Amino acid sequence: MNLSPHLADRYTQEHQTANQAQRLAQEIAFAPIVFQVSRLMLKYGILAQLSHAHHGLTRAQIAQAANISDYAAQVLLEASLSIGTVLMRDDRFFISKAGWFLLNDKMARVNLDFVQEICYQGMFDLDATLQSGKPEGLKVFGDWATIYEGLSSLPSASQEKWLAFDHHYSDSAFQAALNIVFAQPVQRLLDVGGNTGRWALQCVAHNPDVHITIMDLPQQLALMREAVRGKTGAERIHAHPANLLDDQAPFPAGFDAIWMSQFLDCFSNEQATRILRRAAQAMSEHASLFILEPLWDRQRYETAAYCLTLTSVYFTAMANGNSKIFHSEDLLRCIEQAGLAVAEITDGIGLGHSMLRCVKAKP
Repeated sequence: MNLSPHLADRYTQEHQTANQAQRLAQEIAFAPIVFQVSRLMLKYGILAQLSHAHHGLTRAQIAQAANISDYAAQVLLEASLSIGTVLMRDDRFFISKAGWFLLNDKMARVNLDFVQEICYQGMFDLDATLQSGKPEGLKVFGDWATIYEGLSSLPSASQEKWLAFDHHYSDSAFQAALNIVFAQPVQRLLDVGGNTGRWALQCVAHNPDVHITIMDLPQQLALMREAVRGKTGAERIHAHPANLLDDQAPFPAGFDAIWMSQFLDCFSNEQATRILRRAAQAMSEHASLFILEPLWDRQRYETAAYCLTLTSVYFTAMANGNSKIFHSEDLLRCIEQAGLAVAEITDGIGLGHSMLRCVKAKP
């Protein structure tokens, strides 16, 4: 298994002392409790209070400001001391570095909200999912085969956090991606799995001549039409309804470029290969297929790989039961088996995406 140099150093050698390893084992054992305590420290504004109190706050001051009982403040603060998000000196509490990041790092907040609203309850059925190959945790929301069929029907708070999670990671990559995609003339672009049309709107704003066709489930296209209505360039955004898992549904032809952003990781390797094969069949010899994915093994920082490998478990228990964030070797194998060749790979796009430009393989 190939890994970036930084990840290879972290994942192939032991870096912890025995005491640190023992502590980590206990952190894992109490992880659900750690999560909920930390979430409430944010919800009640306690970490925010402490971040502005340079001389610290007493427990009584925290309880009053958060409008909770002294008992509730005591339970949360003592647990947070052990967790490491607060410190205490002379009976006054202070925010720690970890608490500061939990409060101020947007990625941490987006991840926490996503786990709470989408993943937390369903993860109880991860074991059942691994046995059945189906997203058994999804039943906390509804009786769907995949979460994508039910996105438009999720509770409003859950839908909001799902979209915020998806957009946080994709939005950071869009500007660099636009420059790569439109480095060559593109008049017609097929956006496969275009979701709410966020990328399509970026494209029509970037290029006044391009027409975008979004190929997705009818339910997603309904969300897209609502999201782009009235926006500049919306008249150049078109819809092509399709079940992308239907092998009998051909890709429309005649496009200069095909775009797949955070899309293929929604499918098993076998399904991704079949989708790519149908895309290749619709491509001319001059067309390019662009794949934007956060590949966990090509990350510069280990924290990014940590977030991505654990996001894979969301795909397992909640999304579809059979997909994950790609290791680059798996994605490259899917591309080759589909009759495509990678012309170039660009790493370090946005928060940690890689862009693969693919063309039809020569016979």
